[in-house]
Amino acid sequence: MKLLAPKYYLDFSCIADKCKHSCCIGWEIDIDEKTMKKYSSLEGEYSENIRNSIEMGETPHFKLAQNERCPHLNEKGLCKIILNCGENCLCDICREHPRFYNFTNAGKEVGIGLSCEEACRIIINSNSYDQMMEIGECDGEIEKCEFDAIAERERIYGILKDINLTFEGKLEMIYDYYDIYLNEFPFYKIIDSLEYLNEDHKKLFSITSKYFINFDMAKQLERILAYFIYRHCSEACDYDDFYASLCFSLVCTSIISSISLPDTLAECARIVSEEIEYSEKNTDIIKSLFI
Repeated sequence: MKLLAPKYYLDFSCIADKCKHSCCIGWEIDIDEKTMKKYSSLEGEYSENIRNSIEMGETPHFKLAQNERCPHLNEKGLCKIILNCGENCLCDICREHPRFYNFTNAGKEVGIGLSCEEACRIIINSNSYDQMMEIGECDGEIEKCEFDAIAERERIYGILKDINLTFEGKLEMIYDYYDIYLNEFPFYKIIDSLEYLNEDHKKLFSITSKYFINFDMAKQLERILAYFIYRHCSEACDYDDFYASLCFSLVCTSIISSISLPDTLAECARIVSEEIEYSEKNTDIIKSLFI
């Protein structure tokens, strides 16, 4: 089966110690079964440090250190497992983040998540979101469903790439075609009901306006919307799922637009991604309003 990715995917590489929002801080890091077996038999000076840092249970994971730091993150922000044992000793979640995968009618697709600041920078600055590239092969076969989410995605991308339309005009065309009425969406009620990693973000989200789109950031918002559609709509196997995912994408983009200025857009986009789309519960809360 083909492995496909947006053209901008090839520009991504982890910036490690240069990252201001390390994914090695604040997150519980689960260890997959294959890597756990590797750690159990690993030899070398650092192997005992790894084994002693693991908390066993239904899902083994690293015991977080002070300030919720991964125990293998050194004072310079670099991974001690990589430094001592090599990248081949990373568990799946550390090796793959911020990548995500979707199985579609076209094949398996990979992307990079907006919650990563380097991925966010690339997504916001790239106009190649509609250019898909085959970057390899992977195991498995395509299981096609009758509903073609990729065709719907391409329809929307065609609207977003139309140079004769303003961003406002593009949104109106999408709303009209799919009968979407965001003016009926209870932004304030929903923002109050979400779970937050950081309560300060709840205050930030509270300024969201139903109708506010900052058109000084039109091109960047277009790319952000395209990202959400790529990530959340591509696997839909029926129209209702696609519709709910499209509405979710528009809601997230609206929140980002409402709380951002041009010089804070990237950070606000990263926060919205981290708080909403990386929370299965928050994602389900919003999507359920459109099902």
